[in-house]
Amino acid sequence: MPAFESVSFPGVNNTTLAGTIDVPDGGARAWAVFCHGFTLGKNSAAASRISKALAAHGIGVLRYDAAGLGGSTGAWEDGTFTTKVADIHSAVAFLRGQGREVSLLIGHSLGGAAVLAAAADLPELDAVVTIAAPFRPSHVLHLFEEEMQTIRNEGSAQVDLGGGSLKIRDELLQDLAAHDLTGCIRELHRPLLVMHSPTDNTVGIDNASEIFSTARHPRNFISLEGSDHLMVDRAQTSRAADIIAAWSAVYLPAADPAEGA
Repeated sequence: MPAFESVSFPGVNNTTLAGTIDVPDGGARAWAVFCHGFTLGKNSAAASRISKALAAHGIGVLRYDAAGLGGSTGAWEDGTFTTKVADIHSAVAFLRGQGREVSLLIGHSLGGAAVLAAAADLPELDAVVTIAAPFRPSHVLHLFEEEMQTIRNEGSAQVDLGGGSLKIRDELLQDLAAHDLTGCIRELHRPLLVMHSPTDNTVGIDNASEIFSTARHPRNFISLEGSDHLMVDRAQTSRAADIIAAWSAVYLPAADPAEGA
C-alpha cells in the first residue's frame, strides 16, 4: 500500500510549510505537486484523497499547507496569489532536492489558477491539471463582497469564509485583481487537463470554458458530473484521480530511476 512522509520545507517570506508526500508502493513512476484551494489546506477532501489515490496509481504527490494554515508557520493574512504561486516553486524545488523531479502540477480551485501561473517557469513539467479552477484569480473576491469597502477603507477586515473567520487585507485584493492568466494559459506549452463540475455553484462552469478555449492543444476537458466545488464525495475524488492517472500516463515518465522503480 502507498505510504506517506510528513515533511517541511521553506516557503516565501521566511515561512516553513508543512507537507505530506504520498509515496507509491514500490517506487514512483512520476512525481506531482498538489496546490490546494483558497483556505482549504493539504488535508482537504480534494487534496488528500486525490493525492492518496494517485499514489496508488504510481504517482507520488506532495501536498502542503499554505502559510498560516494547518502545520505551516506564518500568518495566512500575509499571503497573496503571488505568494501562492511562489510556494508552488518552493514545493517543486524541495522535491527536486530529494531527487524527485516533478512532472505534474495539480491545482484545486484557486490552486488551479496558481498552477497555471507557476507552470511557465518550470521547464521540467510534463503536464498540468486544474480542478474547479477560476479563469481569473479575482473570482474569489465575490466571497467577501460585503466587506470589500471596509477592507479598502481600513486596510483589512475579518471575514467569515465558512470554515471560520480570517483576516483579509487590501494587499490580497489588489494582488488578485492584478493577475491576468490569459497569457499564462495561452503560452502554457504543456498538455492541460481541465476538470470541472457543471453544477459547481462556487466557481461556475464558464470558468472551465474560458480556460479551455484560451489553452492550446494538447488540451482536454472532463466534466465532473455530480460533484460540488469542494469535492467532499469520496466517489468523486476517486473518479477524478483515476481520470488524472489515465490521462497523464501518455505524458509522464514510465518510471522514476531515483526511486528504483
